[in-house]
Amino acid sequence: MPHFIDIADFSKEALLHMLAEAKRRKAARAGQPKGAVDTDAPLTGRALAMVFEKPSTRTRISFDMAMRQLGGSTMVLNAGDMQLGRGESIEDTARVLGRMVDMVMARVHGHDKIEALAEFAGIPVINGLTDLSHPCQIMADLQTLEEHKGALEGLTVAWVGDCANVTRSWIEAATLLGMCMKIGAPKEYQPEADVLAWAAEKGGDIVVTEDPAEAVKDADCVMTDTWISMHHKEEEKARRIAELMPYQVTPELMAKAKPDAIFMHCLPAHRGEEVAAEVIDGPQSVVFDEAENRLHAQKAVLLHCLGKLV
Repeated sequence: MPHFIDIADFSKEALLHMLAEAKRRKAARAGQPKGAVDTDAPLTGRALAMVFEKPSTRTRISFDMAMRQLGGSTMVLNAGDMQLGRGESIEDTARVLGRMVDMVMARVHGHDKIEALAEFAGIPVINGLTDLSHPCQIMADLQTLEEHKGALEGLTVAWVGDCANVTRSWIEAATLLGMCMKIGAPKEYQPEADVLAWAAEKGGDIVVTEDPAEAVKDADCVMTDTWISMHHKEEEKARRIAELMPYQVTPELMAKAKPDAIFMHCLPAHRGEEVAAEVIDGPQSVVFDEAENRLHAQKAVLLHCLGKLV
């Protein structure tokens, strides 16, 4: 079953194939109304169920519009409104969904829930985000990086600050696609040992340091993510901000990267915390290209899952 669960599940060739499709689809829509259906409408008659345990802007809109533009339809299922929120097992939920729709995209907390959906649904399952990984975001990031920097192999990308699900998926992508990834974070906030061990085994060029300046030195792209999540209590928020403030992406920090380096952030952003307003709103920022590319990259993922990639 062609699921889309983690970047590490794919080969370099498969990832590049999906990126090429995303690029082609984006170019083909130039000048068209957003609501217009793609001329080939390859997913006509297909239905996608979108399950949300977590709030969403870009994931929800991009998958919804991607399916509409590809000719298909969607339904939004908030976990709290389903029997899943009242104790029905994820396995039974998966079996029901598998009888009624063609694909499931889920944005959930536990990675085990995505794995259970994939095991029991009998249809393709897409990881729209878990606490462990965020592969759909990375496909949009890679598309954006390729648009601004050309071939991905040999590029140096820098990650600064808290390392969480997006960082993990980026480590997998950088390893598979031949990029150097340098990570600057306090010890408590650095990536998990298992993903670093996986990258080392695969020959990845992943450098971890506590020095943010060293991390961004000569980088083609500088990235960060929010330091605060909804589950953090007020006292924890204050502690995290204090510990991570030296890792804020400022104009001074960006100046240590290559002169033509770009800045990316998966959004939502907190200006004045993980990134200075002068950076995210400045000329090196490509965050809204990145956000738009969620739509085009999601199309490639959907087509992959239904065996429709050219």
